[in-house]
Amino acid sequence: MNKETKRREALLYHAEPTPGKIQVVPTKKYATQRDLSLAYSPGVAEPCLEIAANPEDVYKYTAKGNLVAVISNGTAVLGLGDIGPEAGKPVMEGKGLLFKIFSDIDVFDIEIGTKDVEEFIQTVKNIAPTFGGINLEDIKAPESFEIERRLIEELDIPVMHDDQHGTAIISSAALINALELAGKKAEDIKVVVSGAGSAAIACTDLYVLLGVKVENVLMFNSKGLLTKDNPSLSELQLKYAVDGDKIDLADAVKDADVFIGLSSGNILSPEMLLSMAESPIVFAMANPNPEIDYNLAVETRKDVIMATGRSDFPNQVNNVLGFPYIFRGALDVRATKINEAMKMAAVKALASLAKQSVPEQVNVAYGATKLGFGREYIIPKPFDPRLIAVVAPAVAKAAIESGVAKNPITDWAAYEEKLLERLGNDNKMVRLITNRAKMDPKRVVFAEAEHLNVLKAAQIVYEEGIGFPILLGNKEIILELKKELGFDADVEIIDPKTSEEEARRNRFATSYWETRERRGVSLLDAQRFMRERNYFAAMLVNEGEADGLVTGYSRSYPSVVKPMMQLIEKAQGASLVATTNMMLTARGPMFLADTAININPSADDLVNIAIMTAKTAKMFGIEPVIAMVSYSNFGSSTHQNASKVREAVAYLHKNHPDMIVDGEIQADFALNPEMLEEKFQFSKLAGKKVNTLVFPNLEAANITYKLLKELYKVNSIGPIMMGMGKPVHIFQLGASVEEMVNMAAIAVIDAQGKELKKIKLAK
Repeated sequence: MNKETKRREALLYHAEPTPGKIQVVPTKKYATQRDLSLAYSPGVAEPCLEIAANPEDVYKYTAKGNLVAVISNGTAVLGLGDIGPEAGKPVMEGKGLLFKIFSDIDVFDIEIGTKDVEEFIQTVKNIAPTFGGINLEDIKAPESFEIERRLIEELDIPVMHDDQHGTAIISSAALINALELAGKKAEDIKVVVSGAGSAAIACTDLYVLLGVKVENVLMFNSKGLLTKDNPSLSELQLKYAVDGDKIDLADAVKDADVFIGLSSGNILSPEMLLSMAESPIVFAMANPNPEIDYNLAVETRKDVIMATGRSDFPNQVNNVLGFPYIFRGALDVRATKINEAMKMAAVKALASLAKQSVPEQVNVAYGATKLGFGREYIIPKPFDPRLIAVVAPAVAKAAIESGVAKNPITDWAAYEEKLLERLGNDNKMVRLITNRAKMDPKRVVFAEAEHLNVLKAAQIVYEEGIGFPILLGNKEIILELKKELGFDADVEIIDPKTSEEEARRNRFATSYWETRERRGVSLLDAQRFMRERNYFAAMLVNEGEADGLVTGYSRSYPSVVKPMMQLIEKAQGASLVATTNMMLTARGPMFLADTAININPSADDLVNIAIMTAKTAKMFGIEPVIAMVSYSNFGSSTHQNASKVREAVAYLHKNHPDMIVDGEIQADFALNPEMLEEKFQFSKLAGKKVNTLVFPNLEAANITYKLLKELYKVNSIGPIMMGMGKPVHIFQLGASVEEMVNMAAIAVIDAQGKELKKIKLAK
């Protein structure tokens, strides 16, 4: 994409379909006159009086506690400089967008038309009662230091100039891990800092708190080394000024352990990099062009540990790793300020997170095969979903311990759950599933392990302790892919087609033939089938040599279901096999059935599907509230498609009176409690929150779950097989790595449940 095309695209993005990037959205109903009378006059007087009597109630009755002001005068906008408040507004709106999507914090961006420090401070103080916190942005130094210092002293809400402290916090986390990889200690290193502005000073201040000695720091501005005889230096810069002769940057970096760049592009030459100490640490954070190009640096020194401010290179020092979660933690405990203890807590939380196993969705988001702690991964990636639940609690705890929290948190587990739910991506059920699986991991066959994504899923299952993978496929290909992934665990690999497996193939074939000899299957047929991995995988489970299996990534669902149905018996008491998909929606988990097998189920089939789906929901600790959906409401149509649903419901009401189930009912009534209560008070679903939908046919169920998945990006777990005698689960064609991992966890849980049931029956 050329420069002009990029320019047009950026302008179009900001202009269409609505100018700007953020908007104000009501959080209360406003459709009726009554709603409006509560929202404004006369109802609004009541919270006003409560707040007048107790000012802290402003957090109870207004949005103040989740509202941050992003404030700038446009004097130091990104790499654009002093372009003024109006020109800086797109950046401030962008900052507001980041606050919202990463930590669910609402923002008003405020651009102030003054360069006078006193006027700026007074303006912010005058509007401060509106906000729970203030994020100062793009204000030039040295004015930014005085503005932040004064506002912190004179206000009782968190204030932070992110340009200074954001970069400092993220780069400090990176420095901790880089020093560990380099085998160096903070107190021993020589640091050269190119740049002496607000970000450079803030970074160096934090490095000193980490143990770096002030006397081991050489700081440069655009005119050269900071020396104490320079009368133009600010008080903050003088802290890092040195006595003695002035040396240039090339001399300064000789034998230096760390180079910090917050200045301009391409000022660190390859020769200068070569002169640095062993395992040099280079944070070239100038944007858009780093002080030395990333590729040039790693070509010049194989032992360099490199970070930049750019997203197209490893180790991006990106402020979005910090400010959303720092403010989130500060707001949630109603902190009066963001102090050094809170910043250091964020530093340590980020450094620690980089050493933990990386979720697959992060690998996918960054096009990586396998991210792991090392020279190319010393800080977490900005889209790591764990950040909010790691950094915000660390900051909140530090606020409490340092005595600046007005609203301390006591239940940290509940707080972390609430944080994850704020993202609009409810991972609670996924965590429940994986934690359940980890309690008693089982042997799971991955029948298509020659595919990279399938192998990646198996690797995660193994490394997370979810299960013990058994890999089916060509051994040479699997070993090669394992090497590519860095999957060095000694797991079982089986190629059903090799001579090594002939004896087992024959044994499986004989066992299968003996159960099918009166159903048109010859021994020769059985032997041929056992060379196919899905038949072989099913027999591994049937014969007790594996506890469960997952398959279906590379083939259509019907072609994979067939061998499972042929080889594996139904569960005891099951009259049919069906599937359900668990959709992780904004309203919580929803079970949809049957999504994959029964094309046009009868009334009896719908009864069994409802009962099995209810049991599946209970397996995950969810009390099922089941709507048997149709195009009809409680007899409004006499067509057979509606009648069969009605007949199924009648049977369930008579024979399973404890089940919360009703229908036939249209989907909107089922999912809208107010509509349901108003029109059908007699329904068993009235006053309940429906979490299970049983559809009248496969067409409706399959289309619905895939529409939800694609249009609204709803996470789907399934199709979960129900009614099978063994833990067998089939992916949809082309399933993602995350979906395969979830299905493997389901297979483990299924195996745990079947094992427990077997033990109970034996007793």
